[in-house]
Amino acid sequence: MALRNIVAGIDIGTTKVCTIIAEMKDDKKAEIIGIGTSPSTGLKKGVVVDIDDTVSSIEKAVIKAERMAGVELESVFVGVSGSHISSINSPGVVAVRGEDKEITRNDIERVIDATKIISIPPGREIIHVLPRKFIVDGCKDIKYPLGMSGVRLEAETHIVTGSVTSIQNLVKSVHQVGLGVEGIVLQPLAASKAVLSASEKDLGVVLVDVGGGTTDIAIFKDGSIWYTSILPVGGDHVTKDIALGLRTPSNNAERIKIQYGCASADLIDAEEKIDVLGTCGMKTRSISRGHLCDDIIEPRVDEIFSLVKQEISKAGYDGIIPAGVVVTGGGSLLEGIPELASKKLGLPVRIGVPDNINSLLEYLDGSIYDIGEGYTQFSEDNGAIFSTGVGLVHYGAEVFQNDSIKDKGEEQLITDFFDKIRQWFISKF
Repeated sequence: MALRNIVAGIDIGTTKVCTIIAEMKDDKKAEIIGIGTSPSTGLKKGVVVDIDDTVSSIEKAVIKAERMAGVELESVFVGVSGSHISSINSPGVVAVRGEDKEITRNDIERVIDATKIISIPPGREIIHVLPRKFIVDGCKDIKYPLGMSGVRLEAETHIVTGSVTSIQNLVKSVHQVGLGVEGIVLQPLAASKAVLSASEKDLGVVLVDVGGGTTDIAIFKDGSIWYTSILPVGGDHVTKDIALGLRTPSNNAERIKIQYGCASADLIDAEEKIDVLGTCGMKTRSISRGHLCDDIIEPRVDEIFSLVKQEISKAGYDGIIPAGVVVTGGGSLLEGIPELASKKLGLPVRIGVPDNINSLLEYLDGSIYDIGEGYTQFSEDNGAIFSTGVGLVHYGAEVFQNDSIKDKGEEQLITDFFDKIRQWFISKF
């Protein structure tokens, strides 16, 4: 991926697969140059259930993105979600080495490694070790202690784990497309990099990413991630409820949800009529939009945000989230989501959309976007669909930038070493 400094991410979801390609510019910013989407047919609730179908879906999305960007990918960052994901907060402590007691990168790496000393059940592996805070000689709430003086260095990290089998199947699917995997990234962590501001993360904010098969939750405070959870319910459940409640095929249920759905029945004309295609040759019939929204959609969406509220309480953050809630993902496009979520959670709610994708969506405006069961058009209004994909390239850009800084640091150490040797020879001879 060295050519043109390309970084790419693949959001492999229950409903869609989305490939985003970006080019790293001289100002270290990632400029999106390609998007490719395809229906996802091999996953259920974020977990691979059919590798062949998953590979086919990934391949279609990758080819579309490569054609738009005019590049051929070698490796990608891959988003992961699903009910197999779990997390825990873990502390660690080390003594600062060195005669001058100045904290080095090595000390920081050692204390983070110390937080990994936890009991992990068989069949699970660590995906992320995310620093929450550092403590130097009892001084708390330090974001990054490099260069500080101290004797005792403590850290608390947020450790995310997942099923080895589920992760291996995801990686295997990408490999079968002929791509390497640069890293596995928790989807809500990726999405946060696309839709949350630094000030929101500092104040305290809840990110709710409503996908097709799962709803991902991440709570941020003091600039760091403090809690994550994956709920096995999402937009597909709304579609299934419509299909069952109206006795209509799934593809028609998805179309009805997109065109006429609303999470808050108070916002619509309840008497408005819509046509519903019946199953098994049944004739098209007319129903009220009020029945669709009030009796079918709103109860399911209310349930989803009831579960979100339970997770916020479980995490211990009731009443201490000043920046409110940011809802993103394909499920956030349903009309009335902000109003219902705000009422249910008792917090301000906004829809999170990547701010650097609008120019590309303008280019794609009018193009048909296939979401598997139904279709919509690209526009700035549905940019939230791409939050995780855009976040993956931001994550990748940060990784490459940090690696570059680290490499430069190591080069400087080598340079300093040989400078000392040269000075020693000059002084001796």
